[in-house]
Amino acid sequence: MTGVAQMLTVRVPLAIRKQRGGRKLMIAPASTTNREASAGDTTLVKALARAFRWRRMMEAGRYGTINELAAAEKINSSYVSRLLRLTLLAPNIVEAILDGRQPKGMTLPGLMEPFPVEWSRQQTGAMPD
Repeated sequence: MTGVAQMLTVRVPLAIRKQRGGRKLMIAPASTTNREASAGDTTLVKALARAFRWRRMMEAGRYGTINELAAAEKINSSYVSRLLRLTLLAPNIVEAILDGRQPKGMTLPGLMEPFPVEWSRQQTGAMPD
């Protein structure tokens, strides 16, 4: 990369609907609704949505640090840090997760382990299973 910082914006097209009892349901785009979704897929999609939401809040200046964000969300700052790393996934990996096409062994606990930030290394199988 050059010395000039570059920014990439990834938009995750999800709709959130409230159900009875205040429970929220995430609605995927029409292109993914015909696919069979497993509980693991839902977990990954929710984690991605949460991570990108948190990143957006930090970039907007709503929270200055991860500790402030974690305190506001009432969760551990270590968990917030590990989940925020999901925003560093290559766009095609994010898309595969949203479409339910991720490799069978790709799970949230595996993705919360350190992984290479270089997209090319993510593509070459350096991702945790």
